[in-house]
Amino acid sequence: MTPPNIISEKTCATGWARIYMSGPIEVAKQALRKECLREGLCVTVEPTTFIYTGGEESGFVVGLINYPRFPSTQPDIDHRARRIANLLLEETHQHSVLIMSPLTSTWFTRRDQ
Repeated sequence: MTPPNIISEKTCATGWARIYMSGPIEVAKQALRKECLREGLCVTVEPTTFIYTGGEESGFVVGLINYPRFPSTQPDIDHRARRIANLLLEETHQHSVLIMSPLTSTWFTRRDQ
């Protein structure tokens, strides 16, 4: 029998993705709540400020991680991040989004090049 003061632990490979967008954080949070209910998910949402040549915008960062309680693979995390990014583009009426993961950073845009 395991003593009551022993804590169990789970470990998995580290994996993550971060989605960077400008736009209304409250709209994004509501869309993410719906997505989390639709298919099990836990994300972080942080406000951020983008400062660039000639301007500044408010936005947010959505974080996805490989959580040992529900382990996943990096390709699955990347795929889920792309689905969430597309959802957020629609819901927030933005034109572009950046997804960063351990090996790549990918910018998606609806703008004419």
